[in-house]
Amino acid sequence: MKPYEQFVENMLSAVRSGQGKDPAAATALIQDALRNAGLMPGAPAATPSAAEAAARAPFVDLNGVPDWLRRQATAKGGKPAEDWRARLDALRPRPQPVTPDAPGQFIEGSFANAAGTRRYRLYVPARAATGPRPLVVMLHGCQQSAADFAAGTAMNRLAEEQGCLVLYPDQERSANSSNCWNWFDATHQQREQGEPSLLAGMTRKIVQEHGADPRRVYIAGLSAGGAMAAVMGAAYPELYAAVGVHSGLPVGAARDLMSGLNAMKGKHLHGASRTLRRRVPLIVFHGDQDAVVHPSNGEVLIRQFLGDGTVREIEERGTAGTGRGHTRTTALDDAGRAVAEHWVVHGAGHAWAGGDPSGSYTDAAGPSASAEMLRFFLGQAGG
Repeated sequence: MKPYEQFVENMLSAVRSGQGKDPAAATALIQDALRNAGLMPGAPAATPSAAEAAARAPFVDLNGVPDWLRRQATAKGGKPAEDWRARLDALRPRPQPVTPDAPGQFIEGSFANAAGTRRYRLYVPARAATGPRPLVVMLHGCQQSAADFAAGTAMNRLAEEQGCLVLYPDQERSANSSNCWNWFDATHQQREQGEPSLLAGMTRKIVQEHGADPRRVYIAGLSAGGAMAAVMGAAYPELYAAVGVHSGLPVGAARDLMSGLNAMKGKHLHGASRTLRRRVPLIVFHGDQDAVVHPSNGEVLIRQFLGDGTVREIEERGTAGTGRGHTRTTALDDAGRAVAEHWVVHGAGHAWAGGDPSGSYTDAAGPSASAEMLRFFLGQAGG
């Protein structure tokens, strides 16, 4: 039984044993475990003592194996560390990674509305604009930050080449103790409510203030950020011309904490089977050895975004140089336009494919998710 499956079983056992004896204690136990996993909105739990931390069973959050830990394990002649060990280690303080070198400006800002305030980082290319620039919104995963995600995806380097603005919203610890976007909470799945309203408002602000092309605005994310990117594409199809989801989940797969855990295992609520009211082009990356978010989530996500329309699929297999192999399935509409791409990276876990090890939760061996997403995005334009 995988660590996260064991975790769910332990929690359910605690509920069953506690209901007839001490319901309050059972509830507190579950909430504490969920809070430490990043699935409990609100203030972070108190820092445990060393003895308590050692005794606590490791729990899988929505991140994967950091490159530095994989290298360490390989250097010792062993197999890459399991996801749960990497995630446990990721809770320890680490130096802030350096943003990949790019000659443009990486400015800081914030946006506020009735739902709260969120900070952000914005990359503005050094090269002069020849017209309104495309804008790519990038949502980090749990235990990450805007700067960390920029480093790991190296999207700023690509944006400099293509003349794109890149917006990195930053989640607040006060909103989620593990810096996860609250994709699993029904409060944050609706248009003009909660975090979707903040992200959409922030996007509109950047478009207006920096003269971005409103027809070429895109959104992508990793894990919890990927799940939230899917929510944003479904809720604001007029704002985002295309969506990129790496190791994420379909819209409506969960409505609360427990259903969020089940969705990570591939057990979704009925909402995940509902198609969108308007088709939005989608590119999905997922490792077929992902032990955190089950790879079936990518398949469900593709079906959800394609809807009931007729498409023709083309399947291609390849290898990223000497790195990992992959299978890419491209869905074409009646006019021959690519409306979806599904990349399955063989042998990959829960990490950004082709990422830079200067950031967390990256897999340099995979095809470049950043380059392929940007290529797909720039071939799409909203109407």
